[in-house]
This record gives sequence, C-alpha cells and structure tokens, in this order.
Amino acid sequence: MSDSFSRRDFGRYTGAALGGLLLGSNALVQAAEKKKAVNDPANILSDPHVCRGINTCKGKGKGADNSCAGVGNCATAEAHGCHGDNACKGQGGCGEHPGENSCKGQGACEVPLNDKAWKKARKTFETQMTKKNLKFGPAPEKKA
Repeated sequence: MSDSFSRRDFGRYTGAALGGLLLGSNALVQAAEKKKAVNDPANILSDPHVCRGINTCKGKGKGADNSCAGVGNCATAEAHGCHGDNACKGQGGCGEHPGENSCKGQGACEVPLNDKAWKKARKTFETQMTKKNLKFGPAPEKKA
C-alpha cells in the first residue's frame, strides 16, 4: 500500500467533505423550518379553542352564550390530559406554546389549560387578535 496522496485523492476527499457540509447545513435548515411550523402563534385563533377567553367570535365560547371574542368561559376543544392527545391544530395545552401547535398530536399537554399556560395563551391570543385588527373583550375571570 502506498503512502502517497495524489491530487485525485485530494479532490475526492475535498468533494466528499464539501458534500457532507452541504447536506448537514440543509438538514439544519429543514429542522428549523419544521420546528417553526410546529408552533405558529396564529394557531391560537383556531377553533375549537383551548381555554376561557380564547374564543374568536360571539357565540364561540362553551355554551355559545358569550357576547364577543375573548370572553368565552371555557375551552371548546375536547378535554385531554396528556402530551400529544390533542385532536387538531391549536388544541395543544401547556408548555412554551399553548394553543399554537400546527397539527394533531403535537400539543404539549392538557386542555383546559393550567393557570400558567392560560396566561401565555391569553397573551398570544391578544397579540394575534390585535395584529389582525380584530376586537375582543376583557379576559373572563377564572371560575372556582
């Protein structure tokens, strides 16, 4: 076996290394895009919604007796108690992005939301409604 390293060998190894770098950077971009798609703040405006005060319109709160957006009393999304049990986009519970998941089974946990998750979700809801120039009422009080 020869210890020499030809120009051809150098070219092959350089090409292989460059190809690996390109594939790796493409994989990172795709992973970032996928992560971004999983949590989209606009999904908080999906119906059914995850908790009180997240309804987008009159009559879309639980019981359909609310007078306007943002004042419904409870979630209309099917209640579930665990990670990934949500039925559709915007129906995932707690975690860093409540109500923002893009697909069935991508939610972080339960619906209706716990207090900490509700505060995040309500803030996201208000931001998205304002961004779309939609009116909404004050957040409803938590029922005991």
